[in-house]
Amino acid sequence: MPLPSTEQDQKIRQVIRSCGLQVERLAKEHFQVSQKGPDDYVTNVDRALDQELTTAFSNLFPHDGLITEENTQSRQAFGDHYSQLWLIDPLDGTEDFIKGKAEFAIMVGLLQEYQPIAGWVYAPMLNQMYYGGCGWGLFQEKPGQDSERLEPVEPPPPQSGFCPMIIGTKDQNNFGEAIAKLIPDVQFYTLGSFGLKVMEVICGRAGLYVYFNGRVKLWDTTGPLAIAKAAGLVCCDLEGQPIRFTPDALDPDTLAHKQPILVGWPSYIEPLLPKLQKAIGMLRLQR
Repeated sequence: MPLPSTEQDQKIRQVIRSCGLQVERLAKEHFQVSQKGPDDYVTNVDRALDQELTTAFSNLFPHDGLITEENTQSRQAFGDHYSQLWLIDPLDGTEDFIKGKAEFAIMVGLLQEYQPIAGWVYAPMLNQMYYGGCGWGLFQEKPGQDSERLEPVEPPPPQSGFCPMIIGTKDQNNFGEAIAKLIPDVQFYTLGSFGLKVMEVICGRAGLYVYFNGRVKLWDTTGPLAIAKAAGLVCCDLEGQPIRFTPDALDPDTLAHKQPILVGWPSYIEPLLPKLQKAIGMLRLQR
């Protein structure tokens, strides 16, 4: 199957930017917050964008499958054997949105035959759009400017006093101490959106992003990992095996990944993977 055409890509970005303008407006108004599960929140803004994106992509790609985060019924499309399946997260990093922070994103990803091939990550409050895919390239679109090629930036390899690693707050609380014992030069930091964390690695501000929480789902990963692969990053689990998007690698009800996820430059994955394996393995044995 071919990648989206130039015209289709332009329409996708127009839809995403339109939703971004709504987020900016709604963020200044009173919005409703409810809890879907432990430490899992949703707002009426998530739901409104979910409906708008559903309508837009159903019209753009009427013969494709479509799964959105807030429409649980749409998850059935994963078992319907679509050769082309769109995954949409209307607000990736909802907690940051609720707290008035800027590090959340609207994300779209495209799976073909269970492989992520294209993605779009838009941070409306930062006014940054990243998109691309394997065999297509990487691009960024800044306010008031035409799209331009995005050149990945590989940071210096891990060395004394320098080893920038992105890790979520929960994972740092659970595993940070054990990791730091085996990688004493590690420098942890985090931000809200899964997609924006991946972009930090692509842009060279970190060498590696690690995710062990076990809650990340297809709509969180498809777009960002398509972009990461196009950038030449390694996307693997703790065993060094590629991240899979096939039914056997996902929870059938939630579409959460069963594999831990590492996204990084080879110069970070190769020396750090054995140490991460040991750190996480020892900690799990103790528990």
